[in-house]
Amino acid sequence: MTKSRKKKSFVVCLSNDGYAASLERRKIYVAIRDAAAERNGLLRVIDESGDDYLYSRERFAHLKLPRELQQALAAVG
Repeated sequence: MTKSRKKKSFVVCLSNDGYAASLERRKIYVAIRDAAAERNGLLRVIDESGDDYLYSRERFAHLKLPRELQQALAAVG
């Protein structure tokens, strides 16, 4: 399955301890649904490199955004 077909959501970074080069606190990121990772307490996030990596789910908070804002953010990324 390609990245564009995977379910995506938006999260905000709460902690970048140990990952300062990859994550910025308070920045909004795209998270890609990964059921296997989620069962292990992980979240697949597209980070500063532009690639998706697994991070502890505790580093992020999920955001519920209006559809218009989701579309605007998706168009930027």
